[in-house]
Amino acid sequence: MIHDRPAGPSGASAARLAADWLALAGGSPAARAAGAELIARWAEPHRRYHTLGHLAAVLAAVDDLAGEAADPAAVRLAAWFHDAVYDGRPGWDEERSAQLAQARLPRCGVPPARVAATARLVRLTAAHDTVAAGDRDGAVLCDADLAVLGRPGYDAYAADIRREYAHVPDGLFRQGRSQVLRRLLAAPRLYRTDRARELWEEHARANMNAELTRLERG
Repeated sequence: MIHDRPAGPSGASAARLAADWLALAGGSPAARAAGAELIARWAEPHRRYHTLGHLAAVLAAVDDLAGEAADPAAVRLAAWFHDAVYDGRPGWDEERSAQLAQARLPRCGVPPARVAATARLVRLTAAHDTVAAGDRDGAVLCDADLAVLGRPGYDAYAADIRREYAHVPDGLFRQGRSQVLRRLLAAPRLYRTDRARELWEEHARANMNAELTRLERG
């Protein structure tokens, strides 16, 4: 949900993502159709942050953390689907995205157990603090989704989040965004995997504290 941003939804980045999808899901007609649909969804014009650039960044972060996952393929599939439906309604978006995975992946020949695992992981991204102890795949996906907090490009990320909520008045946005940042900062650990904490924890806390200071100053 809330990622060094790679190139945005350019033709070149879409082509790279399409190749990555086929390597993951196979080259069947159904897999090609599903990949084209996913890329079209991530490139929808109303998106400002949850774009192809975000998808590419989450997939790159999953690659950084793949050694900590029990089923890296399920985590990568979940990354592709986790914001495939995006209308800006927390919880609803993740549920619809999970349902989309359940509808599309069987046609691509993905085994039922991995389809179920993928849908479960997508639903976890609605609230990253629901990952259970010992859930290695959930920890990797949620850490990858939050990698933006500790990577270069944080200011651009924060600006894109504001643009996605352009319909919200400044005062209400500052209040809501500040609450989110304080909740994240209050956690003893932002990231669940050792590798993610090593890579991003310190920078993430510095970035969020700086944004919180700016919000409080109006």
